[in-house]
Amino acid sequence: MVAWVPDRSGRFGRRPHFGQEELDRECEAIVGTFLRGRYGEARYPISTDDLTVLVERYTSSLDLYADLSAHGGDVEGMTEFFPDELPAVAVSERLSSDPRRENRLRTTLAHELGHAQFHRALWAERFSRGGLFDRADPETKAICKRDSILGAREVDWMEWQAGYVSGAILMPRSVLGRLVAELCVPRGIHAAVHAESPLAAEMVGRVVEAFRVSPDAARIRLLKLDFLTTERRAPTLFG
Repeated sequence: MVAWVPDRSGRFGRRPHFGQEELDRECEAIVGTFLRGRYGEARYPISTDDLTVLVERYTSSLDLYADLSAHGGDVEGMTEFFPDELPAVAVSERLSSDPRRENRLRTTLAHELGHAQFHRALWAERFSRGGLFDRADPETKAICKRDSILGAREVDWMEWQAGYVSGAILMPRSVLGRLVAELCVPRGIHAAVHAESPLAAEMVGRVVEAFRVSPDAARIRLLKLDFLTTERRAPTLFG
């Protein structure tokens, strides 16, 4: 059941609210169910091909080689919503055509999946009131710029939610938690690790290797889950 709260941005009358634990739970169920259905078990990292198939299951179309320059030079992904069909996702061809940008492609695919799955009800409500039937209308689209794919501020709730989903799809909380525990518990560490410490760098490196994500994506996910901290007094990690 979606919880709705007033949209203080003014773009919508109200918006869906998801807690971090809810998003983690839903995303792990989405990716875990998908992988077990294909392979009988959920093993990570999810491959880019499998991630693409997963996105296709939640969309009416997926264009991996889109020219999004008309929306701005820094736009790397877009999800478009329709009244009577699943959303359509487009990803900049700059990401799909360059093997060096595969981690960014993966992050963007998971980000757009966040829009397609968690924000579809938002547009469905607006469509039900008879508005936004023009496909040229920018208000039917979630347009995602490079800097907001990972690091959107919470006041930009839509991009923040999609960014959180991206991390939760690629780095499921329970799996990531086991990796952190394997690294920290033998060393007697039961509190969040300072983000500038050598151990934090090692943790980020292991996450990068285990989940095929960029160091920035790994660090942001670890910070959001309080496995890393920028505070002097670190919260307890494992209960």
